[in-house]
Amino acid sequence: MNGAFALDRIRVVLSRPSHPGNIGAAARAMKTMGLSQLWLVSPASFPDPVADARASGAGDVLAGARVVERLEDALAGTVLAAAVTARRRELSLPRRSARAAAVEMVDWGRSGEVALVFGNETSGLSNEEVGLCAMPVTIPTNPDFSSLNLGAAVQLLCYEMRMAALEPAEAYDDPRPQPATHDEVEGFLGHLERAVTESGFHEPDNPRRLMPRLRRLFGRVRLEKEEIGILRGMLTSFQRKVD
Repeated sequence: MNGAFALDRIRVVLSRPSHPGNIGAAARAMKTMGLSQLWLVSPASFPDPVADARASGAGDVLAGARVVERLEDALAGTVLAAAVTARRRELSLPRRSARAAAVEMVDWGRSGEVALVFGNETSGLSNEEVGLCAMPVTIPTNPDFSSLNLGAAVQLLCYEMRMAALEPAEAYDDPRPQPATHDEVEGFLGHLERAVTESGFHEPDNPRRLMPRLRRLFGRVRLEKEEIGILRGMLTSFQRKVD
């Protein structure tokens, strides 16, 4: 699959956007760069005439926008999710620059759906939302003035992904393994939490940040479907021994 088709598999996710004008600006930014999948998580106001006006010719992107209640719903079925965040987070994965992240996202877009997540205009993404994404992304702004409008941030990332998509795809001699989806990884992490709790290793009343650390551990690799099956089979076997 070439890069242009990969752009069709990239979801731009706006989590809890507070101003409908920014939704319209994001839609316009997406369309100029050839992206069309807009997902909105609990928007304050949508549909909205202000969003329509700011979209300025990208009404089709707004009309096709998916509105969901939770970020988990917007990430369902994706093989990679990236969170745009300006702040360093404790226990988070290493951050990628916008340019490096765009290259990886387009590459993974050849294998399945990917998501690029932007937070609320005022508060950004919560630690929990960033934790749901396997790749934190930062825009290398001027450290003395790092404030960036949401629409401008979407435009910048969409531009980087279009530039990455225009590059020739890397050739692979062997078939690429099928990546695990967000749902499958989350299912495994839930299974892991139940297993370590039943074994007595994990105490929910005294968690010691175990699960965030394990999430970071497995987030450093791109788990494949077959690997998820192996890991969950092992957990099931261990649970039988405990019983």
